[in-house]
Amino acid sequence: MTNYRYANETLILIGTLLLIVAALLLTSVPTLCLSPLFVLLMVLFAAQSNRAHHQQLMQQAYLVTPQSLPGLAEIVEQCRRRLRVGPVQTYVVRRRELNAYTFGLSDPNVIVLHSSLFDVMDADEMRFIIGHELGHVALGHTWLNTLVGGMAGVPMPAGAALILVFVFRWWNRACEYSADRAGLIACGSLNKAISALVQLVVGDVNTQAELQRALALIEQQDDSFGNILSETLATHPMIVRRIEKLRQYAASAEYRQLMQSL
Repeated sequence: MTNYRYANETLILIGTLLLIVAALLLTSVPTLCLSPLFVLLMVLFAAQSNRAHHQQLMQQAYLVTPQSLPGLAEIVEQCRRRLRVGPVQTYVVRRRELNAYTFGLSDPNVIVLHSSLFDVMDADEMRFIIGHELGHVALGHTWLNTLVGGMAGVPMPAGAALILVFVFRWWNRACEYSADRAGLIACGSLNKAISALVQLVVGDVNTQAELQRALALIEQQDDSFGNILSETLATHPMIVRRIEKLRQYAASAEYRQLMQSL
């Protein structure tokens, strides 16, 4: 089930790939001939990096299983079934930063949750966080990032490389909108999805009044030209934009129909 994908994500990806091909065609013939080799080397490097990261993670983090962390394992399983995603491995690593991410080029992909999340998120907010990461897995973002990043890493003129960085980051941000939709489907609550996003920025929020104050600050993000400019090179949209997109999706007939089918 991947029909929650953000509509523009595929178009942006196609545009990115076309720009990469066009940039390669404009480079010198020797570089063009070596381009497949560069792409292959980048993908192999990414695969090796993934393997090394996984091995390091296994030494530092806790693997989530029904025996080690039964409550969390059940939440992951509920989200996985709801989104109809294949098996994943989930780890908890001790970190102060509020963050989660996924990696892997083949099954099972790995979801990493920072331990600090459990200090501020309740069960439904964790369903949003975990569902978001499962969305990246289900929609192929993990391996596509490696492939497209490898293609974008081929040597080319500086101007073309700069354009590709902007477009690649644009696609990354579209992927976040899609994954946010997956998180919303997993937790089933727009309010919990929003509070989870807010707490990723401001930390623990315990009351509705605190949430409203935090939202008021976050809603000023896109008033700053500096924030708008820096977003063009960021892999994640501003939180204010992510909340706005989630509200639009939650109000859509598409979302209501999907939730009724679950």
